Amino acid sequence: MKLRYLKATLLGLLVFSQTMSLRADEGMWLLMDLYRQYDVMKSKGLKLSPEDIYNVNGSSLKDAVVSLRFCSAEIISADGLMLTNHRCAYGAIQSHSSVENDYLTDGFWAKTKPDELPTTITASILVRMEDVTEKVLSSLTEEMEASARNEAISAAMRTISAEAGKDSHYETFVRPMLGGNQYVLFVMEVFKDVRLVGAPPSSIGKYGYDTDNWMWPRHTGDFTLLRIYSAPDGSPADYSTENVPYKPRHHFKINARGSKDGDFSMVMGFPGRTQRYLTSYGIALEQLSSNPERIKIRTRILDIMQAEMDKDPAVRIKYASKYSRISNYWKYFIGQNEGLARLKTVEQKRKQEDTFQAWANASDARKQKYGSTLNAYKDAYTTIAASDKYVQALNEAIAGASEAMQMALRFRALDQLLHSENTDQEKIKTAADNIRRSFDSFFKDYHKPLDQQLYAAGMQLFYEAVPANQRPPMLAAANAKYKGNWTKYAEKTFAKSMMHDRAKMEAFLDKPSGKSLRKDPIFAMMHDIMGRYNTDIAPARREALASINELDRLMIAGMMEMESDRHFYSDANSSMRLTYGTAGGYYPKDATYYKAYTTANGILEKQDPNDKDYYVPQKLLDLIRAKDFGPYATDGELYVNFITDNDITGGNSGSPVIDGNGHLIGVAFDGNWEAMTGDLVYDADLKRCINVDIRYVLFIIDKFAGAKHLIDEMDILF
Repeated sequence: MKLRYLKATLLGLLVFSQTMSLRADEGMWLLMDLYRQYDVMKSKGLKLSPEDIYNVNGSSLKDAVVSLRFCSAEIISADGLMLTNHRCAYGAIQSHSSVENDYLTDGFWAKTKPDELPTTITASILVRMEDVTEKVLSSLTEEMEASARNEAISAAMRTISAEAGKDSHYETFVRPMLGGNQYVLFVMEVFKDVRLVGAPPSSIGKYGYDTDNWMWPRHTGDFTLLRIYSAPDGSPADYSTENVPYKPRHHFKINARGSKDGDFSMVMGFPGRTQRYLTSYGIALEQLSSNPERIKIRTRILDIMQAEMDKDPAVRIKYASKYSRISNYWKYFIGQNEGLARLKTVEQKRKQEDTFQAWANASDARKQKYGSTLNAYKDAYTTIAASDKYVQALNEAIAGASEAMQMALRFRALDQLLHSENTDQEKIKTAADNIRRSFDSFFKDYHKPLDQQLYAAGMQLFYEAVPANQRPPMLAAANAKYKGNWTKYAEKTFAKSMMHDRAKMEAFLDKPSGKSLRKDPIFAMMHDIMGRYNTDIAPARREALASINELDRLMIAGMMEMESDRHFYSDANSSMRLTYGTAGGYYPKDATYYKAYTTANGILEKQDPNDKDYYVPQKLLDLIRAKDFGPYATDGELYVNFITDNDITGGNSGSPVIDGNGHLIGVAFDGNWEAMTGDLVYDADLKRCINVDIRYVLFIIDKFAGAKHLIDEMDILF
């Protein structure tokens, strides 16, 4: 079936009346759409002009908002000092930690700029964005098949991106929006020299740990200070002692007076991914198949890691960041499934889809264009569901468990070259060198006894998850040979494999052989698992996913046609967005109300010296008990965290929380448990953004850490 081309431009589909059917605080808005939200934002307390927020030709707030690729950050001084979450810099803190210098436990504060530590973090700053929908779609015709259409769009996106970045050092890319009904060009300046400046101990930066993660009330000082460095001329440069602190076009002034209930709040950042337009079929797949498999596998992996980390401080430091990455979304998946069941999200989506189907069927033209969309979705998701267990187990138990298996995955490109009919020694050498470059970071934080346990668990979990008719031959043979004793299988496999042994891998890469590589038992198992996926799983899955992409474009176009008075926003896709709302509490359940602010008193109430989640450093206890808060208290209280109804998601971690005057009042770091469905559906009553109050950040830097030189670098409004 041909999917007919929809000529969807901003003028045709994105100009709507100011009457909105959505709550004003829902939506992650592109900055160039700011004017459509401006009147509502002013009514909530915004005092800035649109140009104060987004201005291509002059200084504006967007120049002080930074993407760390996996998180967001904000510039808070004229010397490129940045504020982000503790979790966002956790890997950098861990990489410099050792048993002798345990910065995770003790914190780190550079006394001078030369003491600041290099990281692998990059800092990307938006230069400009531009709607290029008409340019992308100009070459399309109604007769084009879906594959030809997609090829033409991809070619146009590459051309537009290349032209925008020509003769510059900027990074450019085009992103589809609204299911491919809109396309936007982004021009970014990427700085590669980012250094660690200051971090509180994890007992502050992660206070509450997994127990409090995604929960409210919170009392967590989830922040870290970084600094951007540039070449002397201000341009991006690789790390060098000759580099100088970056001079930004704009940096945030800090409002040390904080905010109160009902005050305007704005969050700017780079939210990662939402799927608000996902159909009931997609949500049902997540709820009933994908999430349960992720939860089951991650639970086992985390239990194994925690047991080994508890035995040895060195192992704890090595695996702290890895454990944190896995555990964060383990709890998220649990909360999301609880929320989907509680809110009956699938049922609600199906009601909306019934309305859409009735609207489509009411007109012959609409029926021809949209009438079969939902049935096509059902067919595509039926195909996806047939291989979902395999895919989730592959991601979680194979690629996400054992690091030796992850190393084997790095050998795939070399394996293909070694088995190519036309041997290219130069390419083989390059592939071997690429693998070698990963050794230092890999082995720095590697512990073989733990990894062997993870390998055994991963193989068992994969075997149990995958339907019998999809199990790769080697996996089935291993289960039969070892009678389901995966611990014994892992012991024998590790004894024969080089994938955890640097010396053996170095020797192999000096004289690589395709035959000997495929004899390595870990590589051979990986090769068999991936072979079954590529041969029997991927083709049908790719076809179904391509169909879903086309259907998304049709469905969203139809929704916009059906609700022409509604201003639609695109799903998050790691591009800069703005959200707005107000500070305020909420009712999580019957007869229970959560206030919008927490204070240092709550730290004392939770603290338990025998529970690592609630251990509090003695100095912090002393300061709180003495109410020695310096100038950062309000009416005698030190505010720690607060909540707003800003619409955020992963990737917004570290985003600035901004008051109506454009001043910094906090740092976003989490969502709340009751609204874990937020990536799939917005809940106006429960959705909250959890933030570190800037007053607590300043207090920790000044009174706890004694880093007054950093306070002096900031523009603080008392």
